[in-house]
Amino acid sequence: MKILIYLLMLASAVLMVFNSAQINLSAPFKGESTVAAICVLAAACVLVLLATLLVSKKISEKIK
Repeated sequence: MKILIYLLMLASAVLMVFNSAQINLSAPFKGESTVAAICVLAAACVLVLLATLLVSKKISEKIK
């Protein structure tokens, strides 16, 4: 399970980098730049949620 979480975190980070390269900095909220910006925010949320899951798993292991 831990390896799957790390792989998903890596995929999320790669998607953040890829989509941030797709954003047009002169007009970030027009056309396809909007989709890329939304995808960057979604990938960041996934990264935070997976990090929270890892921390909760470590806490539950220490409690047992």
